[in-house]
Amino acid sequence: MRFLLRITFWLGLVLVLLPRDKTPESEKLPQIGAADAVQAATAAVSDMTQFCKRQPAACEVGGQAASIIGQRAQDGAKKIYQIINDKKEQITNEKNEKSDKKAPDHTGSITLAGEGDTAASEAPRDTLTQDDLALEWRGPRLAN
Repeated sequence: MRFLLRITFWLGLVLVLLPRDKTPESEKLPQIGAADAVQAATAAVSDMTQFCKRQPAACEVGGQAASIIGQRAQDGAKKIYQIINDKKEQITNEKNEKSDKKAPDHTGSITLAGEGDTAASEAPRDTLTQDDLALEWRGPRLAN
């Protein structure tokens, strides 16, 4: 269980720290500074019980920080998803290009299944010319 919590934490941190694109949706989010976020986190750790009753301003800033972090994590996950899909499409396109350039499997010299009788009866016989037949056969020379 602890392993899963650690993985979730580090993955969330990576997603938040990824650079994000400027979109109209990101402009609508509340803008807070790093100092305000650190102060809110410190206040949250020091007083976990009755936090929002005692420090409503810090609770509000913490809520805003949480929504921004969640949005950044979502944007980071979308960016990773797009990168993976783009890479997958690129690999697929490269494979398709290679398979299009590949020579056909069937050259016509070997009959396919079901063509055996007609192809064998139509194949020309005695294709050697008289010059081919006139040559004398010589076997390999054997070393003495």
